Amino acid sequence: MSKTIVIDPVTRIEGHAKISVYLDDAGEVSDARFHVVEFRGFEKFCEGRPMWEMAGITARICGICPVSHLLASAKTGDKILAVKIPPAADKLRRMMNLAQFTQSHALSFFHLSSPDFLLGWDSDPAKRNVFGLIEADPDLARAGIRLRQFGQKIIELLGGKKIHAAWSVPGGVRSPLSEEGRAWIRDRLPESRTTTKAALDLFKNMLDRFTTEVQEFGNFPSLFMGLVGKNGEWEHYGGHLRFTDSNGNIVADNLSEDDYKEFLGEAVESWSYLKFPYYKPLGYPDGIYRVGPLARLNICNNIGTEAADRELQEMRDRAGGVPTSSFFYHYARLVEILAAIEKIEQLVDDPDVVSKRVRADAGINNLDAVGVSEAPRGTLFHHYQVDENGLIKKVNLIIATGQNNLAMNKTVTQIAKHYIHGNEIPEGMLNRVEAGIRAFDPCLSCSTHAAGQMPLHIELIAADGTVVAEVDRQ
Repeated sequence: MSKTIVIDPVTRIEGHAKISVYLDDAGEVSDARFHVVEFRGFEKFCEGRPMWEMAGITARICGICPVSHLLASAKTGDKILAVKIPPAADKLRRMMNLAQFTQSHALSFFHLSSPDFLLGWDSDPAKRNVFGLIEADPDLARAGIRLRQFGQKIIELLGGKKIHAAWSVPGGVRSPLSEEGRAWIRDRLPESRTTTKAALDLFKNMLDRFTTEVQEFGNFPSLFMGLVGKNGEWEHYGGHLRFTDSNGNIVADNLSEDDYKEFLGEAVESWSYLKFPYYKPLGYPDGIYRVGPLARLNICNNIGTEAADRELQEMRDRAGGVPTSSFFYHYARLVEILAAIEKIEQLVDDPDVVSKRVRADAGINNLDAVGVSEAPRGTLFHHYQVDENGLIKKVNLIIATGQNNLAMNKTVTQIAKHYIHGNEIPEGMLNRVEAGIRAFDPCLSCSTHAAGQMPLHIELIAADGTVVAEVDRQ
């Protein structure tokens, strides 16, 4: 008799989701699905709002990565105004995005994922969290908290608030960095760099213990997509779009976000509210691609900062070329934190970041525009259509987590097939399936534009619908 294992919701991620694992008559996994059960609605209720409000409105999609929507929305607004923003505004936006990368990646690694690495996949779930980490390794936990605080404080120094700062606007930004803020950043840079290097050394030393995870946690060929600079360097805010394959070959380059409908399709499935973007030339689902830190490091020629480039080369050497295992997302986040810190260090002494020329003024000049920026979790598109008065007629948001949807489903299937045999559902096995999703650090509020949390509920369901096993995790 076939059975289904349901993990509902997935824990230590942002938002609501569940995983269904389908067993055949022999107790072997036949399929697995990652369901996003939040309702999508944000795009619709933006209609009728003034274009000028969109940066502030869309930032409210999520409390973890509001900066990402703030910047992508403002870039879309720049195009509607048809302005070139002042150099100071460009550099200040970049600094805020680098701070966002730092705080978000630190949250993912230290708070959400490191309990698995340091406390063990099979450890007590009541302690396998940030509080258990604080108890087991208070120095590491404290360092992770302060590293995240470093990124959050920069966001606050620029925008006036750590969360939902209505600072980046169409045409530029509202205010420059103060001299006091500049001094604070300089003072905290050495500590942040030291913490990141220590985390990198820790993770690299643990990799030999995780050979199975590297092989089974989403290790498959796919395309990778993201922004790169004009010379193919790592990019997080400007540049152009590039696709590469799992051998490092460039599949498509110099793509503009304006033409995204030509190369990106969005499929839907009846069992999830999250759409399934794919690379159009290969069709659905063969056009599977990944975005985010692993993708950005796979598509770029180099990062452009000394320490991060050394770490990037070491990561590629450890992977034997292009890393295709989604387990390496954790590694890539740490490399990107280091890159962000180095680039913040370059920007903080730039005279433009304290310049008061931070905004260009104009009226509505275009009625259709697409803005793109790299969020910590991957490439983010905002597409707005407006009327002559700048009122929103239509919105389409293509979120990083959605673009990883095909890859996340493939990942949970691969992990489930390796670890699940028979009708037993041990805690550690379920945690490994969840950990495959956590590797992508999904933000389901962004991808479906809602928020919330709940305890974990697991059911083992027979083919006739009978619940034969049930577990609650508070």
